[in-house]
Formats: sequence, structure tokens, C-alpha cells
Amino acid sequence: MIVNWHRNVLGDQRGAAAVELTLLVPALLLVLGLLVAGGRLWFARTTVNEAAQTAARAASLARSATAATAAGRDAGSQSLATAGLRCSSTSISISTAAFAVPVGTPSTVTSTILCLVDFSDVFLPGWPGSIQLAGHGSAALDTYRSR
Repeated sequence: MIVNWHRNVLGDQRGAAAVELTLLVPALLLVLGLLVAGGRLWFARTTVNEAAQTAARAASLARSATAATAAGRDAGSQSLATAGLRCSSTSISISTAAFAVPVGTPSTVTSTILCLVDFSDVFLPGWPGSIQLAGHGSAALDTYRSR
């Protein structure tokens, strides 16, 4: 009789851990999912910026504006493909105005990459929507090289 009275006064705690775990696990899984999604989005943004820098560098090594445009586009596309980033649509533009600057004058080749990434590739498969990521890169053109 004293044991039953003591148990009732303190309250019956059987099953409390299961209820706490049931409430806590979905919240922890949501936080974990948001961390993974944020990391994948950061990776996608970094990849686009790196591809733009690679495109600008490849364009700056070319001997003519036409060759620079082709080399920059190829390098940017290759960089995106190597990183495994799939873009729904990609736009790579290379500014070759630096090739018109006289020899001896510092100039810079710039590139811009726009990449439309589906959320299903970044977050979860089947997730609707997309985000447009932009990357900008620049590289110095050799000041004393003939153009």
C-alpha cells in the first residue's frame, strides 16, 4: 500500500522518454535537412563563381578576342561539368574589350556565368522550383603581350 501511494505521489514516468523522443526527432531531422540543403546551395554558388573565374583566366591566355571568347566559354562549361553541377540553362559571357587596349596598358578580361539550378538538384529530389546563380570572374591580360 505504501509503495502504490509513493508511486502515485511522484507520478508515473513510464513512456515519458518515448514521448519526448517522438517530439524531438522530427525537429532534429528538420534542422539536419536544412543544414544539408544550405551546404548544397553554398556548393552550387561556389561552383558557379569558380567556373566564372576559370573562364576569365582561360580567356586571358588567348591571343585574340575571338579565341578568348571560345576558350572562356569552353573552360566555364568544363568547370561546371567537372564539379557535377547541372544547370537547366547556362549563359556564359566573356568581355573581350581588353584586347582592344593598346599594348603597355593594363587591362582585364571579365566573365559572367548565369546558371539556372533546379531545387530538385540542390535540395531534395522532386522539390519544385529553381534558383538562378550568377558568378563573376576577372583576370588580367598580359600588359606587354601583343594583341
